[in-house]
This record gives sequence, structure tokens and C-alpha cells, in this order.
Amino acid sequence: MTNIEHLALLKRGVEKWRSWREENPAIAPQLAEANLRTLDLPGANLEFADLQNANLSQTILVSARLRCAHLGGANLQGSELMEADLQNADLGGADLRGANLRGSNLKTANLLGANLCDCNLTEADLERGNLIGTQLRDAIARRVNLSFATLRRANFSRANLSGANLNDTNLNYANLNEAILLDAIAFRADFNCTNLMDSHLNGAYLFGTKFIEANLMGADLRFVNLGRSRFENTDARGANLRGANLNRAILQGVDLRGANLHGANLSRAILNRVNWEGANLQGTIMPDGTVPYCC
Repeated sequence: MTNIEHLALLKRGVEKWRSWREENPAIAPQLAEANLRTLDLPGANLEFADLQNANLSQTILVSARLRCAHLGGANLQGSELMEADLQNADLGGADLRGANLRGSNLKTANLLGANLCDCNLTEADLERGNLIGTQLRDAIARRVNLSFATLRRANFSRANLSGANLNDTNLNYANLNEAILLDAIAFRADFNCTNLMDSHLNGAYLFGTKFIEANLMGADLRFVNLGRSRFENTDARGANLRGANLNRAILQGVDLRGANLHGANLSRAILNRVNWEGANLQGTIMPDGTVPYCC
């Protein structure tokens, strides 16, 4: 429950609030279920605050200090959280639709089941974050850091992840349908049972990644580095792998019917039960070093 005195003090302004926090560093603000809608709180110190189920929609929290804050179930729709420090914050089940989190620090934050559809995560840092089941449809997340994060069953459909860092990320069962991952880096990432149908990965670095039972139908993988990657029971029908590097990759039970592998590099790759029907293999470097003149 909200502490009425804490709420009244916060509404008096950031400077009064800052003085009180400095004088009472051991007191964790009790603002659960508080109505803070549209308040102007830039740089406010809300570290360790209890803001569960609070209404923070359209609130200005630019550069706010929210480290280790409890924001489970909070309403943060349309809030301004640019450059905010949310490291290790609990945002499980929070509503962040349309929020501006550009450049924010969300390292090790819990976003389990949170809704971040249409939000701005450009250059945000979510290293080792928990985004299991998180909704990120249509999000703008250019150059976001998601290294070592857990994104199982997360929904990134139509999201823009251009230049994102996905190194060692768990994307098992995630939905990246029509997502944009141009020039993304996903070294040793797990895309097991991931939906990448019609996604755009042109120029991405996916060295050592796993695509077990993944859906790559119609995906744009032109000039992607897939060296030493592993594909098992993968559906890549109609995928565009023109100029892709598959050196030393493992392809087992892969469906490449109608795929474009023009100029792809499959040297030293291990191929087992690959369906090439209707695929364009012109200029492709095969495992034995041969280069077919035409498909």
C-alpha cells in the first residue's frame, strides 16, 4: 500500500524528494498502487522503491534512478525513461507500451511477461535480462544490448533490432516473424524452435549459432556469416542465402527447397538429408570445393 506521506513528498517535486532521500537513505519508499500519472520526475531517486501496480503512465522519468525498484504490474504506458537506471529492477508484468527507454540501463532487470510493444529501446542495455514471454511487437530496438539475456518465448514480431548485440542470447521458441536484424551480432546464440519467418538478417554475424527446428522460411540471410552454425530439422524454404558464409556449418534434415544459395560458401560443411529441390546453387562453393555453374 502507498505511504501517504511518501506520496505527498514526491508530489512536492524532485528537489524536495532528493533532500528527503539523502536524509533517510535506509527508508525504501512505499508507493505501491500510487497514482503518479503525468508527473515530472526527471532524475528522481526511486532506488529500491515499492512501485508495484503504480500508475506511471506518461510520467517523465528521464535519467531517473530506479535501480532495484519493484515495478511489477506497474502501468508505464508512454512514460519517458530515456537514460534511466533500471538495473536489477523488477518489471515483471509491467505495461511499457509506447514507453521511451532509449539508452536506459536494464542490466539483469526482470521483464518476465512485460508488455513493451511499440516502445523505444534504441541503445538500451539489457545484458543478462529476463525477457521470458515478453511482448516486444513493433518495438524499435536498434543497437540494443541483449547479450546473455533470456528471451525464451518473447515476441519480437516486426521489431527493429538492427545492429543489436545478441551474443550468447537464448531465443528458444521466440517469435521474430518479419523482424529486422540487419547487421546484428548473435555469436553462439540459440534460435532453437524460433520463428524467423520472413525476417531480415542481411549482413548479420551469426557465427556458431544454433537453429534446431527453427523456421527460416522466406528469411533474408544474404551475406550473413553462419560459419560453424548448426541447423537441424530446419525449415528454410524460399530463404535467401545469397553470398552467405556457411563454412564448416552442420546441416541435418534441412529443407532448402526454392532457397537462393547463389554464391554461398558451404566449404567443409557437413550435409545430411538436405532437400535442395528447386534451390539456386549457381556459384555455390560446395563442401568438396566444387562450384556448380548453374542450379
